[in-house]
Amino acid sequence: MTLELDLQIALEMPGLPAESEFRRWAEAAMAGADYPKDAELTIRIVNEVESTALNESYRHKQGPTNVLSFPAEVPPEVESALLGDIVICAPVVLREAIAQEKPPAAHWAHLVAHGVLHLLGYDHDEAQAEAMESLEIRILAGLGYSDPYGDTPDQP
Repeated sequence: MTLELDLQIALEMPGLPAESEFRRWAEAAMAGADYPKDAELTIRIVNEVESTALNESYRHKQGPTNVLSFPAEVPPEVESALLGDIVICAPVVLREAIAQEKPPAAHWAHLVAHGVLHLLGYDHDEAQAEAMESLEIRILAGLGYSDPYGDTPDQP
């Protein structure tokens, strides 16, 4: 499996992870989900204004959100490695990391993994929520981070 990653940084903000970290987290999520094929995806890092506009347009919810996933809509007869786009709101991620008392890298890793799993077809519905959370926990453990849904502090 190879990943073609288009990382778009749409804001100037200190402390953002390096492209290599985004790649590592996305590849870990695909490997954890046993995704065997080559893949292409975009991760776009945005401010609260852009996150709010997308959240309101596509989810009909007010305000910014931490992560949005937009799976590619490719006709079945077209062979494509394109998974889709993940949009992450940096200011929200950093606020949440502080509020949850976890290192920002742990939260970034969780949101990238979460977004990738959505692109691979996982969802929050009753049938898949538990499986998705278990998979996220396993992926993050493989990256050296603790359970994102638990109370155990992460290691930096």
